[in-house]
Amino acid sequence: MADNVKKVLIVGASAKEYALVKKFKNYGCDIFVTPGNSVIGEIAKCVDIREDNVEELLAFAVKNSINLTVASSEVAIKNNIGELFQANEQLIFAPFAKSAEFALSRSSAKKFLYRLRIPTPRFAVFDKPQLAIDYLKNAPMPQVIRTDENASGQDRLVCTTFISAKTFVEDLFARNEKKVVLEDYVYGHEFTLYIVTDGYHALPLSVVANYKFMENGDGGILTDGIGAFTPDYKVSAEIENSVMNNVVQKVLSSLQQKEIPYLGILGINCVLKDDGTYVVLDFKPFLSNHDCEAVLNLVDENLLTLFEACAIGSFADDYRYINVSDNASVSCVLSSRTAGNIIKGLDRVDSDITHFPVRKNEYLEYETIAGKTLVLTKTANTLSRARKYLYEDIEQISFDGKKYRTDICMQVENF
Repeated sequence: MADNVKKVLIVGASAKEYALVKKFKNYGCDIFVTPGNSVIGEIAKCVDIREDNVEELLAFAVKNSINLTVASSEVAIKNNIGELFQANEQLIFAPFAKSAEFALSRSSAKKFLYRLRIPTPRFAVFDKPQLAIDYLKNAPMPQVIRTDENASGQDRLVCTTFISAKTFVEDLFARNEKKVVLEDYVYGHEFTLYIVTDGYHALPLSVVANYKFMENGDGGILTDGIGAFTPDYKVSAEIENSVMNNVVQKVLSSLQQKEIPYLGILGINCVLKDDGTYVVLDFKPFLSNHDCEAVLNLVDENLLTLFEACAIGSFADDYRYINVSDNASVSCVLSSRTAGNIIKGLDRVDSDITHFPVRKNEYLEYETIAGKTLVLTKTANTLSRARKYLYEDIEQISFDGKKYRTDICMQVENF
């Protein structure tokens, strides 16, 4: 290997890491992914180290002369990979655990928003089931009930009756959840503003329209994301500027004062209400699985150079804005009701495909996992074309129990 080829370590094992690897391959890097999965292993070198084993990750980075580590894994961030690497003079694009607490914990996010006087739906946090149930007796419905941290399986539900809310709260505490967050449901258009920051200087990366419910028309189970499109034509420049000035700057200034500046990508999840105002729901410590490729497809910057600038402290000097193309991207998550079903037609689509941890069988055929299996993303010069081509490609893919929303980015005739 040539000495000038940079080595990049990406920490994570899901669809967003797959999208990151594909982007970094454009820069001629030698890419390692840990822990990765068998599908990521087809396009990068996977290293068998757990995301929470940050000491071993550090040892690997030192031994292999890694030039830049990108920790997109919430598990690694929570285990403070950012501070450990920085303390050992290893270049890393990731926030410290303390600085990212508000993006990892929903209760911390809600309290943080309240302290900063940033508009957010009315909420309550409980660590005892009976107190939560007593609160629900007089709470307006619908109520959004969530675990404090992202969990495998169902960790959130929109409840329209006291009985359904009470049952879900009891179920969460029965499976040893320590804390639940209750929140008034806000009707409106959900979007995420992603920014890149070194903790002091922040630039907008993308505004993404989110689809969180499993069924068309925002019905069914509430998920962490089932589809997206960007740019979000429903969010005006005035709204974006308001979020930058009245949310992002307040958040970063507060963390600076606490001497725990946030370095990395930060997502601000919002709801745009019918009256033109918005509320902030919570935060994400990196791009989400369902929208990562949609965002990255539009970024015209070298991510290696961009992330390095944040990590070494030259971001404010080197960047006045982040170059983004005039194209548009639409993404859709394909889910499977069961695991082990053979996926057909992947070779017939032009859309970009990012995989959740699917695997190949002995005949080298991709098989589904139960739940979210693939993300298809199509990029074109308009949203309407991207949507049209995306759904044509979705029809080419088949497996038993295939499920997806058909109404993503539906009303885009003029965009």
